[in-house]
Amino acid sequence: MVYLCPANSPELYRARVTGIYNELKINMDKIDRDEKLLMARIERRLMKGIVDYGLIEDGDRILVGVSGGKDSLALTELLARRSRIWKPRFEVVAVHVTMTNIGYQADTDWLSGFCAELGIPFYVREESFDASTDSRKSPCFLCSWNRRKALFTLAHETGCNKIALGHHMDDILQTLLMNLTYQGAFSTMPPKLVMKKFSMTLIRPLCLVHEQDLVEMSRLRRWPQQKKNCPYETQSGRSEMKDIFRRLEQLNPEARYSLWGAMTNVQEELLPQKVKG
Repeated sequence: MVYLCPANSPELYRARVTGIYNELKINMDKIDRDEKLLMARIERRLMKGIVDYGLIEDGDRILVGVSGGKDSLALTELLARRSRIWKPRFEVVAVHVTMTNIGYQADTDWLSGFCAELGIPFYVREESFDASTDSRKSPCFLCSWNRRKALFTLAHETGCNKIALGHHMDDILQTLLMNLTYQGAFSTMPPKLVMKKFSMTLIRPLCLVHEQDLVEMSRLRRWPQQKKNCPYETQSGRSEMKDIFRRLEQLNPEARYSLWGAMTNVQEELLPQKVKG
């Protein structure tokens, strides 16, 4: 909006300009304050997860899987910043695994620049899989497993003892619901998993961070959207479970905390017990 200065009322003009300036400053101050509150909340939950589940120790060298989505970008930024703080002392290495037969395109040049700004090394590894080789496994499982194997290989090559994945609290709880519904198992993706077969430990430092906070962080950072066109995307059932999880939170705003608490509050005496015969 442009105000023309009337020749006979410069005071009115100055008042209008001052009012516009003050309004803009108030809005910018609010944005800055909201961002600080958001980042403080994310970092507080990040550190609580790291401490509660013993995810990071002095001397760790951690490989971060960077897909280019909001979760992995947030994890990479948060760990890179945290690694510059005195305790615990650890190093971060980033890798992007491309599945050549999946239409998921990430701008690796942008990712390389992103990691360079954070002061961490960045690698790109290309892999592929054939979904017809094992009809008992879903394409999503095969894709995930082949990506995971590539991460294990590169972790050993770069001297890393841990691999950090970008799964957040919502992911973990939705997986819990999926395993209950489709597998008949009370299980999910744990914050920490020691893979003795591969001499590697998987960690999920965002395990207590809410997805909505990461969405807002991505919006404030203006991270570019990656092109995603997975032919198996509708076969996993995860999008439907996200809707169910959202409905649970509508029924009870504290549902996520109840579900999380239930994982460490299994009352076996109140569950069916088969008679040993």
